[in-house]
Amino acid sequence: MNGKVLNYYAGGNTAKGFYSLHDSVLDGLNRLFILKGGPGTGKSSLMKAVGEEMVKRGLAIEYLHCSSDNHSIDGVIIPEFQVGIVDGTAPHVVEPKAPGVVEEYINLGVAWDEKKLVTHKEEILQLNKTISQTYQKAYDTFAAALKAHDDIEDIYISNMDFSEANKLTEELIADFYGEDTIDKQPKIKHRFLGAATPNGAVDFIQNLTEDIGKRYFIKGRAGSGKSTMLKKIAAAGEAKGFDVEVYHCGFDPNSLDMIIVREKNFAIFDSTAPHEYFPNRDSDEIIDMYTRCITAGTDERFAEDIARTTKPYKDKMKEGISYLAKVKVLRDELEAYYVEAMDFTKVDEIQKQIIEEIKQIVSK
Repeated sequence: MNGKVLNYYAGGNTAKGFYSLHDSVLDGLNRLFILKGGPGTGKSSLMKAVGEEMVKRGLAIEYLHCSSDNHSIDGVIIPEFQVGIVDGTAPHVVEPKAPGVVEEYINLGVAWDEKKLVTHKEEILQLNKTISQTYQKAYDTFAAALKAHDDIEDIYISNMDFSEANKLTEELIADFYGEDTIDKQPKIKHRFLGAATPNGAVDFIQNLTEDIGKRYFIKGRAGSGKSTMLKKIAAAGEAKGFDVEVYHCGFDPNSLDMIIVREKNFAIFDSTAPHEYFPNRDSDEIIDMYTRCITAGTDERFAEDIARTTKPYKDKMKEGISYLAKVKVLRDELEAYYVEAMDFTKVDEIQKQIIEEIKQIVSK
């Protein structure tokens, strides 16, 4: 039987720039291969090949998806054996903590023809410059969208019953954990459940919660306390010794979108746009923070203000996504130069060596 595949992001294009959670995602690995090499050198294909091989062997794997290319991955982890492979090139540079002992650099640059690349030096330099500038435009635009989003939040915050929100949070914590504790050091993993990508907002909520027995769908508005509640639920789980998966918002990484505690078989997540879902299992449950914590009639009373602030937020988000789409086109042009200069038979040999080494590890 094939192994299970878990999908998420370790980095994202956010209102705070490129934001990396790789340190948390990769923490605790006993063996980590860090791939180096330019775009188009086969890093993603190599990691997918390793992942597919492990899945065929019945092992569970985790794919770290690329927020700048919907068809690429930034890493693959085999959690049972604490082994991983990651793209260690910018912007997600991974610094080894115990080089040669835990981490090993794999340089795919050995497979390119430097003379071919040099003939396109000016084009490559110009593309890199334009890509960097376009990324910055995307980040600046997302930052402007966040400011507009804050304006929307202010309307609801001013009509928020914080004591009721605290009461709801305490009720959920009691329901989730009760008096249960585990006498161990909990593992806390910080990840992104989704990201702003060249194809728009993407999330993996359904995949991540597929095997969870009880799912809670938080409904509400911007500023209705969803993220604050999730932070408190995560902290309570950690204090009680449970392993907690903490999923940050791909737009504002300071906010949380989901908590999963697999030892208690529950997931609770922000189920509003752009990752809006509705219950489709008998065990699914909605938590309506608007009804519970916001003054009745707020939507109607402030309808004009909400519409006025929502438009610039949505417009800026679309503009930011358009810049990511432009980056993808530019990156494809850049990759073409490297693909032309690559000897992929050498990459295949490196791939085989890595797979063989990992096979030895997982066979012990």
